Amino acid sequence: MCLLISANIVLLSIVFIPFNLFAYLITSFWFIRWFELWLGFFTTIFLQNFDDVLFPEDHVSRSYNDTYYIDPQTVLRCHTSAHQAELLRSEYTHFLVTGDVYRRDSIDSTHYPVFHQMEGFRVFVPEEWEGSGMDATLFAATDLKQCLEGLARHLFGAVEMRWVDTYFPFTNPSFELEIYFKEKWLEVLGCGVTEQEILKRNGKPNKVAWAFGLGLERLAMVLFDIPDIRLFWSNDERFTSQFSKGQLGVKFKPFSKYPPCYKDMSFWISESFTENNLCEVVRGIAGDLVEEVQLIDNFTNKKGMTSHCYRIAYRSMERSLTDEEINDLQWKVREQVQSKLNVVLR
Repeated sequence: MCLLISANIVLLSIVFIPFNLFAYLITSFWFIRWFELWLGFFTTIFLQNFDDVLFPEDHVSRSYNDTYYIDPQTVLRCHTSAHQAELLRSEYTHFLVTGDVYRRDSIDSTHYPVFHQMEGFRVFVPEEWEGSGMDATLFAATDLKQCLEGLARHLFGAVEMRWVDTYFPFTNPSFELEIYFKEKWLEVLGCGVTEQEILKRNGKPNKVAWAFGLGLERLAMVLFDIPDIRLFWSNDERFTSQFSKGQLGVKFKPFSKYPPCYKDMSFWISESFTENNLCEVVRGIAGDLVEEVQLIDNFTNKKGMTSHCYRIAYRSMERSLTDEEINDLQWKVREQVQSKLNVVLR
């Protein structure tokens, strides 16, 4: 049994107080209280991140548009499942993997290029399902759903929940758990019965296992009423002081919100254009001053050329931005978008 926490700069920062409170709330649940600590690293080799967990060769996550590559064989970990094979070969059978993960993604209130993920994994031996009247897969799926429904009640109380069938490369069958929260269905985690090929490759051919994964920031946003994921990275005392006492059940109290500034940008795209690369360019220039990048219009002309128009929302969490600095940022964004993304500005 193992609790894996990546040792790097972000996990113990004061700005992660609500995140740490939420992680504590999860690990206080009965079936995951008793775990060891094991330290790992946030870079993984290509094999661990994709091949070990059965990502198809043509899967979109393997592309440079979705994953941060250090070199052709090393990537910034894009999911904590990258450690499954390593821990199975080390004879761990029940473990949590909690760490920072990195993905090229869109820019809005719930997406950030780095976030924290918690994965649970449990292995069963034949004696545990024999005599249950269920085959191994059904036994594991039933146990998985019972455990996670209990975790959802532990976190959210007596809420309505439902299971949705889905697809992940490393589990079959695969599910998402949704809860009815504030008058809408909210996905809280993905999970499933581990593909037998993963167990066979790692010395567990006659066993069955389940796995689940959840994004800690997004759930912490729900439980603490935090409206923007960028706040987890803010040093503003109006934010951090609200959680400084380490109390569970605290709800974020909005402080004065500075006005946004919107800038539109239109360009003809090339075949190689992706929105993730656009967001990387914008974020690389504006950092956390960019709140959202949204496609607001697109069309294709008679010559077959496609135009996109994006609206960029700039807003600081800590101060009002001047027209001069916004105009300077937008000029730099336009310059870099044209030179790096092979587009033609309109």
